[in-house]
Amino acid sequence: MIKGAFDGGKGDMDTDSTRMRYYPVFVDMRGKRVLVVGGGEVAERKVKGLLECGSEIHIISKKLSDKLKLLIENGSIRFAGSHFHEEVLEGITLVIAATDDPEVNRAISIKARQRNILVNAVDQPEDCSFIVPSVVKRGDLVIAISTSGKSPALAKRIRQELEERFDQSYAIFLEIMGKVRKAVLSAGLPQNTNSKIFHALVDSDMLEAIASREWNRVIKRLTEILPQDIDLDLDMSEFISE
Repeated sequence: MIKGAFDGGKGDMDTDSTRMRYYPVFVDMRGKRVLVVGGGEVAERKVKGLLECGSEIHIISKKLSDKLKLLIENGSIRFAGSHFHEEVLEGITLVIAATDDPEVNRAISIKARQRNILVNAVDQPEDCSFIVPSVVKRGDLVIAISTSGKSPALAKRIRQELEERFDQSYAIFLEIMGKVRKAVLSAGLPQNTNSKIFHALVDSDMLEAIASREWNRVIKRLTEILPQDIDLDLDMSEFISE
């Protein structure tokens, strides 16, 4: 049964988009010590993402999946014991509580927050100081989607839609733009000139040319838009196989 009434769209639901509980931010986790408590599929996913960021991962769990055992054996992550105790939080930057026991996750969260350590208790937003968004990744292009913990299912659907919208062409385009930006900035041109160059490239048909693998058209647009004195080191052959 659905309680309440629907007034046909005249309600006063608070949808003020200027207020947010969570501040969206990308954190450099290279070399940072992270504690993951849990040894199942959820912990696997968290570990995978953290490894991609170059984090130093310590894991605690009574039982470990085969994949996690393999990561410990090859030295990719460190086994920190079977049971959580507060002392393991020393030197930790971030905590993921991913056990199958909500009370255990909550207890870990409390201890972490007492030490001002960022903590995520999986599927328990009330016990989190941060939440992990759903992510679309295309090379260095990273698009994060969050429903502020209200509907992970909706976040997943939006992610799937974005995955169809943003294909691997964006990763290639971003690699090219990164090289262009480096070359342009090193030329010492005025800032407004730099801005015009970057926007001209983004607004051109380069992305469409990349998507259709028309590399000659890509080179033509770069030649047309970039000043002649820009020394761009770009080997298109590295993209042809992608």
